[in-house]
Amino acid sequence: MTRRRLLIVAHAPSPNTERLREAVVRGATNPDIGNVTVRMIPPLQAGPDDVLTAQAVILGTTENLGYMSGALKDFFDRNYYPCLEHTQGLPYALYIRAGQDGTGTRRGVETIVTGLRWRAVQDPLICRGEWQDAFVDQCEELGMAVAAGLEAGVF
Repeated sequence: MTRRRLLIVAHAPSPNTERLREAVVRGATNPDIGNVTVRMIPPLQAGPDDVLTAQAVILGTTENLGYMSGALKDFFDRNYYPCLEHTQGLPYALYIRAGQDGTGTRRGVETIVTGLRWRAVQDPLICRGEWQDAFVDQCEELGMAVAAGLEAGVF
């Protein structure tokens, strides 16, 4: 069976958001998931070739002034047209670290991925309000669920 490729593109400008990104990677690389190769690339470094070779993507961003991070927006700006005709139906998941409610951030990302015709494999995980250690567990579960679904051929 061909190994499946999961790309994680997540902005992590603080120690807590770094913990979330590490948790997603930890979940996606769980030893029980053996047929998925996971690549984590920061948004400012991820390019079209990274997206075009992935069978699923997990996006992570902070809420910045009610919108996604500038780094994730830059990722979309650079990759939108090179990927548009080649990644339709690409499964994706999203997590947001939101100091407020994350609504504008979610809407911004969903508008772009709708244009790309990517397919959400679960509702966005929005880690709202004051920091909670439970966010780390939720992000680990997200990474594991996406990688397990990819390995099982669910998407």
